[in-house]
Amino acid sequence: MQARNEIKASARLVLWTLAWAATVALAKFGPRLLWDPPQQVASWAAVAVNLAVGIGWIVAFIGFLRALDELQRKIMQDALAVTLGVGWVVGFSYVVADAASLVARDVDIAVLPVLMGVVFMIAFAVGKIRYR
Repeated sequence: MQARNEIKASARLVLWTLAWAATVALAKFGPRLLWDPPQQVASWAAVAVNLAVGIGWIVAFIGFLRALDELQRKIMQDALAVTLGVGWVVGFSYVVADAASLVARDVDIAVLPVLMGVVFMIAFAVGKIRYR
């Protein structure tokens, strides 16, 4: 029964993740590709839909965490803690360095989620190896 609940929660999370990614793409590229010339109402509607689907994704992720067994939840929470820490430390270090004019050029904000994704995957793999 536990395995079935994990699979269902995982499938829901995958669907919500895909929906959220699609709404991010809609909000980002819609003003240029779908409703050209840009229309404020359509753009705000796309952002609102992205926010609503993002909230659904968060609820699905909470359900996913609750469906995991205790060890899997511990591994996931440890990986998430490391990821959050790295994101905050690196993000704010960059902000401070930029404010002090120590950074020669601007870094695209998309670098931070990529960094956090890589850190999460490494931390998750380390946790899986550690608790074998």
